Amino acid sequence: MKPGALFVLLCMAISSFGAGQEKTVPEIPFESVPNLLKLPNDLYLGEVAGVAVNSKGHIFVYTRSARTRLFEFDVKGEYVREIGKDLYGFAFAHVVRIDKDDNIWCVDEGANLAIEFNPEGRVITLYGRKPESVEGAAAPGVTPPPPPPAFATYAHRLFNRPTDVAWDSAGNSFFADGYGNSRVVKYDKDGNWVKEWGKRGTAPGEFHTVHSIATDAKGNVYVGDRENNRIQVFDGEGNFLKEWTQAGAPWAICITSGPKQVLYTSDSNAGRIYKLDLDGNILGAFGKQGKQLGQFGWVHEISCPSENTLFVAELLNWRVQKLILHPVP
Repeated sequence: MKPGALFVLLCMAISSFGAGQEKTVPEIPFESVPNLLKLPNDLYLGEVAGVAVNSKGHIFVYTRSARTRLFEFDVKGEYVREIGKDLYGFAFAHVVRIDKDDNIWCVDEGANLAIEFNPEGRVITLYGRKPESVEGAAAPGVTPPPPPPAFATYAHRLFNRPTDVAWDSAGNSFFADGYGNSRVVKYDKDGNWVKEWGKRGTAPGEFHTVHSIATDAKGNVYVGDRENNRIQVFDGEGNFLKEWTQAGAPWAICITSGPKQVLYTSDSNAGRIYKLDLDGNILGAFGKQGKQLGQFGWVHEISCPSENTLFVAELLNWRVQKLILHPVP
């Protein structure tokens, strides 16, 4: 056999093997709960950037409407209240997260802020600072001057279009920072800066759009490195452990609680949500692009209160869906 023909046959065999492997990923049956949220007649959602669920089952929705707004609904989807109406730190919603104490955290990409509310809806802690409107933007092609030496450290620690936050069992916060800084930032439980890691690039420990972040029970940190089409895994000190490249571009990731944790990640361009174990094995997948109930238009955040109940926030369809999964045993 000629070498060229042998090479072609080998490529065909590899391609067939890869296709076979893809077909072995189980399709997870699921249903979407209709008419989930009961909005007042004069209230509308815009792009839904974030959704989270607290210990009572209440649903928090972070939306880009005429202005950025945060709404709370009860376990039945009935409207409860708006939190942070006309808040100075609300500019362009990215995600909302709920911590173990039911505090509500909003990461606002436009304000360069992470805002922590207590369960009553009062602001208790801020991370970052909203740029002053009087400063204006740098002229195109002009590099702004460096900050005065006394402010250099402070300026370096400011966020640049942050995207997400997660916590470990010790109360440390890990911020995905984000579009501009391409790094992960760690703060301790008292809000003190601890460290950072990462820069723009494609090597292990480098990022291109840190878009989502989650932690497991061991304190490992899972980073959705969206434009690099991978999830990178680190320990709590930022040491690189591994990367996963088999589940597309991770727009949103969520890790369930409990003794047997699993990770969900949304490859939102394709409209697919993948379920993985914490060793990176794909356990199943579901979904497709579309506008109908049970289809997805750019899933931007996933909340996973249990292994088979998910809430997803969609940008293109301006809605939240509650998904009930029915995995085949």
